[in-house]
Parts: sequence; structure tokens; C-alpha cells
Amino acid sequence: MHFLKTLGAHFVVILLTIAGLFTLVSFLLNGYTRHGEYLSVPDLSGLQIDDAIHLLTEKKLRYAISDSLYFEGKPKLSILEQNPAAKSKVKEGRVIYLTINSNSVPTVVLPNLLDVSLRQAEAMLSAVGLKMGKLIYKPDIAKDVVLGMQLYNANINAGQKISKGSTVDLVLGNGLEGESIPLPNLIGLTLQEANNLLASSSLSLGSVVYLGVIADSSAATIYKQNPSFAEGATINGGQPIDLFLKQ
Repeated sequence: MHFLKTLGAHFVVILLTIAGLFTLVSFLLNGYTRHGEYLSVPDLSGLQIDDAIHLLTEKKLRYAISDSLYFEGKPKLSILEQNPAAKSKVKEGRVIYLTINSNSVPTVVLPNLLDVSLRQAEAMLSAVGLKMGKLIYKPDIAKDVVLGMQLYNANINAGQKISKGSTVDLVLGNGLEGESIPLPNLIGLTLQEANNLLASSSLSLGSVVYLGVIADSSAATIYKQNPSFAEGATINGGQPIDLFLKQ
């Protein structure tokens, strides 16, 4: 009988010990993991990578760069995307995966634009991340057909590698040698609008001059052109027109 009482007492002690250890371990784990406490992920979009890392460190979060892309017009080494998203609730020490804008411009292969139409050439350039620049007309029976390509006023050939986002000038046939066409009125247009109108009229863009401080060249408008516009005036096909812009 005494043995059973002793055994029962030991059993109770063991149960109490196990319960105490479980409670202690649970308490320690909760304290270690800060059970129930969450952090709000900061918005890193557009920040430079160094600034983003500093902010994450302050928040006791970790980071990993998951991808590097290139977007023209966005600052190099700036944050493009993050995962988890901004304002997500996470635990301290969570890894935030970052996609950054590359600090090097990728290159693309210049497509063969020779003997294709102006519209097709523009589509082909856009498809590989290039822009259409000035349209340079020369006497040729093939109207608005590409005769050559230029980059920074130098001839370039299909297959060359050039920086993505570059502006490629096109040499086109005017198809109107010896003929006169109406002189367009370009006053008040932006440079892009004027360039499009000149292209559709088989005329070429001459010198471009900006007057005063220009904060945004795409918003500047033409206040003067040479030759000047006049009702009924004509101009030879392919002739360049100089433009003067201000903002």
C-alpha cells in the first residue's frame, strides 16, 4: 500500500515536472519568435538599392535580390518590385525579395530594315526596343521605303548590336523628285507631331533649335519654321524643314 502511494506521488511529480517544462519551453519559444507580433513591410518602390537595404535593416528585415531588369526612364539600381508587397504583415527577420533596375543598358541586334516600308520599319524597331528618329529623305522612286539607317549621324548596318532604347534615323526615298507638294504648317506642334506630319508629307526634318530653358523637350512646341508657312506655298519633296521650339 505504501509502495502504491509512493508510486502515485512520483507519478504526480513527473506530470507536474513535464507540465512545467512544457510551459517553460512554450514561454521561451513565444518570446523568441515574438508570437503575435508582426511588422509592416515598407514601400520600397523607386528607392535606390542602398536606401532600401538601410530601411529594411532598420525594420529588422532581410533582403535578397531576385531579379534585375532594365527599364529606360527609371533610375539605375532602383527598386522595381518587391515581394511581399508594401504594407504586408510579416515576422521580424523575414526576407524581402527585390527586383532592381539594372545599371547597365542591354544591347539588341539591329533588324534589317532595308527595302521595307516606313510603317513596317517603325514596328520592327519598336519590337526590339529601339526608337525611330529623324526621317532623312533622298531622291528615289521608292516612296517611304528604307534606303539606309543611321545612328548619331553615322551609317549602321543590320545585325549590329546597339544599346536598347537607341534612336535610329532612317534614310527614305521621297518618290517625288522634281515635284512640289504643299508646305505644311507646323506652328504649335510638338517635335514628335511635326516629325510625324513631315513623314506623311514626304518631307524631312532639318535642324532643331530650342529657345530658352526647356524643362521637358517633349512638351516644347514649334514657334517658327524655315521655310515659313504661307497659304498656297509649296516645297520640293524630301526637302528638310528647320524647326525652332520653346516651352
